[in-house]
Amino acid sequence: MPLQEMDKQDKIRACYQHCCLRYVLHEPMNNQSLRKRFNIEDHNYSTASRIIKATLDAGLIRVADEENTSLKLVTYLPIWA
Repeated sequence: MPLQEMDKQDKIRACYQHCCLRYVLHEPMNNQSLRKRFNIEDHNYSTASRIIKATLDAGLIRVADEENTSLKLVTYLPIWA
């Protein structure tokens, strides 16, 4: 389903599923990987950031390394990982 046709819950669910898939493939989920998944242009990185924030707020994903202070390098894991 194209991103434009998704409601907020669809985007949150897709982000969570993307994070789970990346986890089982031993690849980190980050803003860039989510942009690629949703076909979001690089200059619209804030769109991916909002989806990630909503998924974090929903309690479905977590930051992989809490000590990382660089927003550019932050990666995410499913909450259960």
